[in-house]
Amino acid sequence: MRASDALASATATYAIPLLVLVTTGSTALTGLAFLFEWAPRLAAFAFAGVLVDRWGAGSVFRAANTVRACLVFLTGAALLVLPMAGTVTTGVVLAFSAVSGLLAEVSFVAVETLGVAAGRRLGAEAHRVQATQTGIDQGAVLVGPLLGGLLLLADPSVMMAVVALLSLVATVTASGVTQPARHATEPSSLAAGWRVLRRTPALVWLVVSLAASNLATGVLQAAAPIMVLHQFHSSTALVGSVWSAAAVASLLAVWVSRRAIDRCGTWAVGAVAAALATAACLVTAVAPTFFTYTVAVAVVMAGEGALTVVLRTLRSRLIPAAAFGSTLAATILLVLVPLPLAGALVALVPAAELPHLLLACAALQGLVLAACFAGLRRHRAACEPPRQQVPRPRHEYAEPVGTP
Repeated sequence: MRASDALASATATYAIPLLVLVTTGSTALTGLAFLFEWAPRLAAFAFAGVLVDRWGAGSVFRAANTVRACLVFLTGAALLVLPMAGTVTTGVVLAFSAVSGLLAEVSFVAVETLGVAAGRRLGAEAHRVQATQTGIDQGAVLVGPLLGGLLLLADPSVMMAVVALLSLVATVTASGVTQPARHATEPSSLAAGWRVLRRTPALVWLVVSLAASNLATGVLQAAAPIMVLHQFHSSTALVGSVWSAAAVASLLAVWVSRRAIDRCGTWAVGAVAAALATAACLVTAVAPTFFTYTVAVAVVMAGEGALTVVLRTLRSRLIPAAAFGSTLAATILLVLVPLPLAGALVALVPAAELPHLLLACAALQGLVLAACFAGLRRHRAACEPPRQQVPRPRHEYAEPVGTP
């Protein structure tokens, strides 16, 4: 279920900017395509959490994927009759990216709610659920760019057909999903999510750290086609290979982080991952060859993969069960704000100056992550998993037993 949904989103997310770049040759329009993809996603959080709290995560997930499948089918049919390049074709692609991005975030809030509900049942082992979810997402990032690039070589309509099929598969496989319990102790609205966020300082630090990471990786993603084609004079086929290599590294990092957290704890793994991601992002800005750039991007995404497991585990502990969907939507809204900003920055900055932009974003990421981890440590008690108590034995002489 999650795999099909994530693969459909990843294929569209990475293929659409590449399609715009190939058909128009404009780096500014490529950055604009990235902006068009992410700006509507922010608008989705005004109602996605409310829908999940009110109608249930499973129902919302199925509805979002069904609508996306219909939209993709119609867009693919339009591309069949339109010329490969032209103002109308570019407009159709940009409009599709906007609506598709909105639906992707609605389904994401729904499937995250289901995952966190499962994680709560595991208590101190919730990071295992988050590692599995992150692994699925990174697996989609591994296959999505490569799949999108290969399908675009055949025809854009073929790519659209595959995305529609994946969305339908996600809908069908979610038919038997159990709905998480609905809580009525808090009103379900985005405003309720903001109130929970404001009164949870550790959650604020967590959101800021995720936002800083997303700004750096967003600029890296938006600039990648331009860097590969103009900086290193490579082919469009190698753009997908960069992100496929990065996804392999990220999958390995997620697998390692799950076991490292069991042995070393959340904080040590998070600190190492943050330092690794920041250092590698600096290297991407000064990489002298395409190979060095590819390796640096892979290390960035490996660090981000491990860091994502840590931060999502902490988020699942910090957000209360009451009005969970609304609070999750509020946090994700803030976390995703840097992504359209990244697209706007890439669109405004000349191609020759992109390395300087990457340097600035990497430095900012390092400073913010250091400050945020220090802030989270001050609220460490709130970030710890709840202690699970074994029921008291009925014998009068027996002592209560708890999990140490």
